[in-house]
Amino acid sequence: MKRVVMLLCMAVLLASAAAAQIRAGQTVYVTARSLPIKSGTGFFAGTVETLSYGDAVTVVQINGKWAQVRSAGQKTGWTAQTNLSTKRVTTSGVSSASSREVAMAGKGFTEEVENAYKASHDADYGAVDATEANTVNDDELQNFIREGRLSMGDE
Repeated sequence: MKRVVMLLCMAVLLASAAAAQIRAGQTVYVTARSLPIKSGTGFFAGTVETLSYGDAVTVVQINGKWAQVRSAGQKTGWTAQTNLSTKRVTTSGVSSASSREVAMAGKGFTEEVENAYKASHDADYGAVDATEANTVNDDELQNFIREGRLSMGDE
């Protein structure tokens, strides 16, 4: 158990160090399997474009934990700096791993780490998997926000 906690802490520290090095004008790479870049920094901001693991983007500006980026398609939007890496990431040559596994490994998690955690804890991940499988498109989300008169967050 201590080993799993140490591995998770190291992954967080490495991600924090990579995020701290990001600066305007720099080319960085997406570390998430699917990354929506948003029109603002608010939680409910609309999606401008969805990027994939390894996509290169240019940092336009930094605002706290947020980075405004420009994609290869010349679309500009916001994401948390923790979704970006200064190191080039790639999935080429990896035929036996799913894109989910590659993305998790990029953040410091491996199937072995996950299995070790599952073995040391009596947990059922079925509900987590089912929740992660749920999706809501932007139109439905924006309609929900309007009807519920919700705040747009810290935009």
